[in-house]
Amino acid sequence: MSGSAEDTVDPSQAVYCGLKRAKVDFAASVPCVNLQRLLNMIDFDPGIAHVPVAREEEGVGLCAGAWMGGKRPALLMQNSGLGNCINALASLDFLYQIPLLMIISHRGSAGEKIIGQVPMGRLTPRILQAMDIPAFSPAAAEAEDAIFSAWELSLESRRPVAVLLDLKFWRSP
Repeated sequence: MSGSAEDTVDPSQAVYCGLKRAKVDFAASVPCVNLQRLLNMIDFDPGIAHVPVAREEEGVGLCAGAWMGGKRPALLMQNSGLGNCINALASLDFLYQIPLLMIISHRGSAGEKIIGQVPMGRLTPRILQAMDIPAFSPAAAEAEDAIFSAWELSLESRRPVAVLLDLKFWRSP
């Protein structure tokens, strides 16, 4: 007999299904090892225009333009880049009330092996809170619903909303 429902959920597939359910049709991304499989799924989906970017604030700008062009954008990134996009989020998305779904690989949490990831890992939730950006932190079995809810909240509030996915999330079977 198998274990819990959590044991059978593929984390990347759950995130992808959440993006599809939210009808995200534009994604900007900054590379992250945890997002690699998800980014491959997006690359092969003709319904999602995917633009890899070098820096997170570039992704914020592209997603804002996509929104203004009638798209439903998501920014996929690692939390270490959150600091890079603070000004773009504040002076663009907040100022012009642009919805943005941020899927954030939360490095530096429990189990992190790269010590350089830990400081930003600890600060990430507090930075989001200081910026008044709601954050969801689902388990893999809850990811599809959480991503859909995060997008709905972003649309309703016309502000960015984050989905933080820590190392435990990505290590789910």
